[in-house]
Amino acid sequence: MDRGRKLAVEWEIRTALKGIVRRGERVLVLRRSDGDEIGPGTWEFPGGKIRFGEELEEALLREIEEESGLAVEPGELLYATTFHPAPHRQIVLLSYACYWAGGEVTLSEEHQEARWATREEMGELLPTSILADLERWDVWDRLGLA
Repeated sequence: MDRGRKLAVEWEIRTALKGIVRRGERVLVLRRSDGDEIGPGTWEFPGGKIRFGEELEEALLREIEEESGLAVEPGELLYATTFHPAPHRQIVLLSYACYWAGGEVTLSEEHQEARWATREEMGELLPTSILADLERWDVWDRLGLA
């Protein structure tokens, strides 16, 4: 390599959506497949990337249906955050309240397990970074799960 040349660094910023899907006193959490390249085996809320040209609500509903097979009613934006899963990659994450509207969970290949969890159970399942965001943005109170 020519020492006088600088390496070109490609910065990537992605916007993603998550749905905090409530059914009664429980919320849907999904466990990523063990073979997944981003956080294998970790628990999360359903959602994913926005496709070019999609409206936010359209992308949210599509992602939740693709990952869980569920129909949901979208609600308010609960919080926005950002994180870096890799040194040159940044995710801007928008998390919405969603309400179960029907169907049974049917997982995509991205996930290996689903659970309708209580607030207490989520405290044992979700990564501390997600739990911190839920507390910081008063999500439990706003969902009526205090």
